Amino acid sequence: MRLPFTKMHGLGNDFVVIDATAAPVTLTAAQLRFIADRHFGVGCDQILMVEPARTADTDFYYRIFNADGGEVEQCGNGARCFVRYVHERGLTKKTMIRVGILGGIIEPRLEADGQVSVNMGAPVFEPARVPFHAPSLQPLYDLQVNKKTIKINVLSMGNPHAVQVVPDVATAPVASEGALIESHPDFPQRVNAGYMQVVDRAHIRLRVYERGAGETLACGTGACAAVVAGIQRGLLDARVTVSTRGGDLVIVWAGAGQPVLMTGPAVTVFDGEIALPQ
Repeated sequence: MRLPFTKMHGLGNDFVVIDATAAPVTLTAAQLRFIADRHFGVGCDQILMVEPARTADTDFYYRIFNADGGEVEQCGNGARCFVRYVHERGLTKKTMIRVGILGGIIEPRLEADGQVSVNMGAPVFEPARVPFHAPSLQPLYDLQVNKKTIKINVLSMGNPHAVQVVPDVATAPVASEGALIESHPDFPQRVNAGYMQVVDRAHIRLRVYERGAGETLACGTGACAAVVAGIQRGLLDARVTVSTRGGDLVIVWAGAGQPVLMTGPAVTVFDGEIALPQ
């Protein structure tokens, strides 16, 4: 089986995008892992599937598969790449579209300056909806990891996030601790582990160990979750620049019940075709 694809990235968080609007594309978990493999496949953090809309109030449907082959609910950097992809391919003339995803509906928009903005929806804090095992809703939670207790904010941006504040992201234990948080038994669907350094009230640095992908150069939903967590803690203002290892995002959140707005780049790298094992 030969499969056409497009390679894209948002701040180095890279994707293989597959057009399934004309005909369904069904891939096994093993085939998805093969595509994502950086030695034998194309190499990417996530595979994005562009599908026809499933409801009358949306323009497309968007499926997200992590490098381990598992399907997930949301991907912020992928959302920016999605709208650029469908626009460049002539699948729509709209600069703003409504896209159905496993986690709900998102609204990405192509801006006049080439950046892409996404209405990511309102954050969810109720533990059962994240999901997270906790007896009640709390501002901060204690999590036992590697024989120590860490303080985390827990929320969903369409996918689950655990965010902690660290003095310096350069020395944060992302490699040694991230996988332990990701697979912690208190998160039944696993979790994205965020490490946030507050530079000032309008600027943070961030590293994220992503569920099913490991540490990535950037994480859009992780940036949203970190800013929400920082505002909840009283550390940040409503508009924040998030510096990741791949570059900067701008996140805006007006407070409880309001959607999180994310703005950043989306880049097409190349088109190709890959022969998939059966």
